[in-house]
Amino acid sequence: MANDARFSPYSTPSATREVLERHGLYTKYGLGQNFLVNDDVIRKIIELADVCADDRILEVGPGIGTLTAALLPRAQHVTAIEKDHDLPAVLRDTLAPWLDRFTLLEMDALECTADHLALADARPNKLVSNLPYAVAATVVLDYLQRLDSLESATVMVQKEVADRMTAQPGTKAYGAYTVKLSLYARPAGRFPVAPGNFFPPPHVESAVLRLDRHPACDEQGAPLAVAELEAACLMADAAFATRRKTLANSCKTFFANRPDVQERLPEIFAQAAIDPRRRGETLTQQDFIRLSRALLIQTA
Repeated sequence: MANDARFSPYSTPSATREVLERHGLYTKYGLGQNFLVNDDVIRKIIELADVCADDRILEVGPGIGTLTAALLPRAQHVTAIEKDHDLPAVLRDTLAPWLDRFTLLEMDALECTADHLALADARPNKLVSNLPYAVAATVVLDYLQRLDSLESATVMVQKEVADRMTAQPGTKAYGAYTVKLSLYARPAGRFPVAPGNFFPPPHVESAVLRLDRHPACDEQGAPLAVAELEAACLMADAAFATRRKTLANSCKTFFANRPDVQERLPEIFAQAAIDPRRRGETLTQQDFIRLSRALLIQTA
């Protein structure tokens, strides 16, 4: 592929090395820096995210701007969050043609709030990122919970994290995180990415996953209230607190410091029509929704 036909001008090992050397930098394993160097993967990310001219993109961990440089010509605006203090100068260089449509927040993504984005006049409707793997799962769930403007998240994550995000009840990967994420979004596409597509290659397999916002509803189709969503997340954490134990024992352990809940567990299970001898991994989203409503009623 000719350079002028590339989705990103930095999607090769040589281009990445040239940018790093020009700025006297090196990859930082502590920050999870593995730079994507395959333009076809960049193309597939853009296509899976369905990036359009009116999109306002949020990107976490832009690095040297490899994916950012592909997003900016195709979106209305990109807001990126980067904690590495060495990279803002690099991004001003690599993204020079599009700086009028680019905003950089120099901070930890886990500390970024809707208020920070509002102050930056950022109203993102899509999260598109090659996420730092150490924080990927936390960022995706946290942003979907707190940033109502996000319609979808298309993210590069470790394969095992993608498996957790899409797991079905009864499988090894299914857990509290899966349940909580399913209350806010559902999978809408995925493809694998091998280590050789990065510089330097990571020691793990990766996957790009798209999640579309899809607020949970009860069995009658009614959307859950905020309090019900929070209660469902709490019951998911309780059900998997001690994964190998029964639901009753796991919840009893989890709520050890909440006697108001612990004492009402038999009534909560009965009202939700859930057998307390079951294990957390056998429960469906609707089971957790019933548990959440029972929890709110029994502890009101």
